[in-house]
Amino acid sequence: MQQTFAEVGRNPQQLVEAFYGQLFMLAPDFRPLFPEDMSEQKKKLLQSLVLVVNNLKKPEAVLPAVQELGRRHVDYGVKPEHYQTVGAALIWALSQQLGEQWNDEVQAAWVAAYTLVANVMVEASQA
Repeated sequence: MQQTFAEVGRNPQQLVEAFYGQLFMLAPDFRPLFPEDMSEQKKKLLQSLVLVVNNLKKPEAVLPAVQELGRRHVDYGVKPEHYQTVGAALIWALSQQLGEQWNDEVQAAWVAAYTLVANVMVEASQA
């Protein structure tokens, strides 16, 4: 994952544009949950991805931050069922950006990481 994220990091703006474009296409009703000006939101997404990827070998280091993120997302109107759509949009955006580097192994790693993060966020949001 770190290797593929380094590749994505060469053009992070492309990733966030693809992600939010796909997200709002899959779920247009999500758009009102986000600010009109998405520039700060896009930075936050990238910061969160960097935090998770940089701590893959020590997930306990990011656990408190991910839990807090889950609690904050409740205030934004995010529901547990939203995480599946967000994950689908993220995986799609990553696959588009990585092109030929995207394979079953890379997909499985990203899906596993996203699922773990999403589960922690959902648990924290319900605590």
